[in-house]
Order: sequence, then structure tokens, then C-alpha cells
Amino acid sequence: MKKLGLALGSGGARGVAHVGFLQALEEAGIRADYVSGCSMGSIVGACYCAGVPLETVKERIVGLKLSQVAALNVNPIRANGLFKFVKARKLIEMYIPPETTFADLKIPFTCVATDLVAGVTVELNEGNVIDAILASSCIPGAFSPQIIDGKMLVDGGVLERVPTRELKKLGAEVIVAVDVLGDLTASRAEPPKNLIDTLLRYVDIVDTRITQRKQRQRRRHIDLWLEPELGDMSQYKVKNLAFAYEKGYELGKANIGKIRSLIQDDAPQA
Repeated sequence: MKKLGLALGSGGARGVAHVGFLQALEEAGIRADYVSGCSMGSIVGACYCAGVPLETVKERIVGLKLSQVAALNVNPIRANGLFKFVKARKLIEMYIPPETTFADLKIPFTCVATDLVAGVTVELNEGNVIDAILASSCIPGAFSPQIIDGKMLVDGGVLERVPTRELKKLGAEVIVAVDVLGDLTASRAEPPKNLIDTLLRYVDIVDTRITQRKQRQRRRHIDLWLEPELGDMSQYKVKNLAFAYEKGYELGKANIGKIRSLIQDDAPQA
């Protein structure tokens, strides 16, 4: 069997689809040899690679509320973010021990963040896992930047929504990418109603165009690019999470045959 690499993209609330997708693959007896993740994809990916049962992840995540994840900063301007990750860290530590390093994971894992000063993508695959996935998930303006090795890091989705190139470096022979955001420019019919709406719409447009360009550039080493049918579900609102899970599960079920064929030793590579 060829070595399977799964790239789990960013997506906020829509990222819950990754849990359903992985559950469908697991039921079919397909396990990844390598995993990369960005933002919500990095959190789900880290839990998967740490050996946390997917059913456990599902039970916790589909009933999640914003109040369980975000704690307001007393001085958001000085802290460079409205929220801090204190609650989110405690929640993750219920499943991944706080001292866990990348070397402790059962499946090799890597995630990406964005260096806010240098303006480049940073790959995180050493040291503390929880520190890394929180940095990868740090939406600029919403959460305070995370400092790792002297770098000020924010959400990897700013530059690298679906980290596929990193899987090649790990040793993956077959790469399956799951982009839970898809074409965000096609999912909104009404104009933004306020300043926040406008800023988020701007982020969605830039994010989509960067991802589409990179997908075209890397098509040669991406064997299968998948997008769950999540309609106009917002990545910024913590609701409809069970819906996202089911759509991810459907996506996995529908593509089991393709993935199994790709990882067969006699399957041609893209």
C-alpha cells in the first residue's frame, strides 16, 4: 500500500466536517500515514494523530459553544486580539495531554501558521503540539497572536489554507486534500451589512483566490481534492456543527473507493 497523506484545511465551524470525513475513512479501514492541518484542520488532525477516538471528538465538538472556547481579553487593543486562548487550551488538554510533543504522536503530523512579522508561512512539526495548533488557529484580530521561538504567529489560513506541500516532505506518496471552505466567493448573495461583515468578506475573497492559485500550481502532487457540500454555512458562527459533521461523513463515504484505489500499490500516481 502507498503511504497516504491527508491535508485538512482551515475552516472554523465548517472544519467540523473533517471529523465526519475521518470517521468515514476509519469505518472503511483506511488510516492516514501522515497528516497536515491548518487552523481547525490542525486541531482535528492533532487529535486524530494523538489517537483520540473520533467518536469522542464528535461528541464534544458538535455541541460546542463560543463561550467554551473564547475568553475576552481585558485590553484587546494591547493584546492584539479580542479573545485569548485560555478556555480553548483547557478544552484541548482534556484530550491531548499538555506536555505532548510532535514526537509523541501516533501518526506523523505537521501544521502551518503565518509569521505576522515576516509575512511567510511557518511549518510547525516540533515541540509542543497544543502550542502549535493554537498558533495555526489564531484568527488575526479575533485571538491574540501566539509566540513560538520568537515568532509572532497567527492563523495559517492567511497564506496556506490547505497545506499539501508539507505532506510530500513527510513522505506521503498519495495526497488527499480536504478543503471545507471551497469557493467562498460563490456562497453569498447579499452584500455585507456592517464593518465586521465587510472585513470578513474581504478575508474570504482573498483567501479563496490564494487557495485556487496554489491548487493550480500544485495539481501535480495532489491526487484528490475534496470539498464537502456545506452551502452557505458560516465558518465564523459556532452553529450547525452536526450538519458539518454529517456532510464531512458523506464526503468520506462517497470517496472511499477512489482513495482505496489511489493507495493500491499498482495505482498510477498523479
